[in-house]
Amino acid sequence: MSTQRHRTIIDLHALLIRDGEILLGQRQGTGYADGQWHMPSGHLEDGESALDGLVREVKEEIGVVLQPGALRLVTTMHRGDPAEEARLGLFFEATEWDGEPANLEPHKCAELRWFPLDALPADMVPYPRAAVAAYIAGQPYAEIGW
Repeated sequence: MSTQRHRTIIDLHALLIRDGEILLGQRQGTGYADGQWHMPSGHLEDGESALDGLVREVKEEIGVVLQPGALRLVTTMHRGDPAEEARLGLFFEATEWDGEPANLEPHKCAELRWFPLDALPADMVPYPRAAVAAYIAGQPYAEIGW
């Protein structure tokens, strides 16, 4: 057994919920899950809090402003993948924001679309699909890929 301390990449995900629907973007040109749907997300950068990182990522990707105090952590997912490093995903629910979502990264996102929570697209990235299922079920923790 290794005595080295485990380090994990932290992913931040926004579940923008409006009238029973969730906002998803179709990935393109990234080399990861292109053509599949995913919610606004990104990686935590060194020196920022998870809430600050999510606010930054959402503003960069879709131009809306989230208020950290209005975000609610709904699911934490520990994801294992033999092809890459393990990741910890923090999924935050947002039911209010300033501005109207717009695709500000068309080189990474083909389109934005609202989907009913109970009718997600078949071609959704598997781990955020599992996180939405955990959110609907009220499960604060999930694992995938182990």
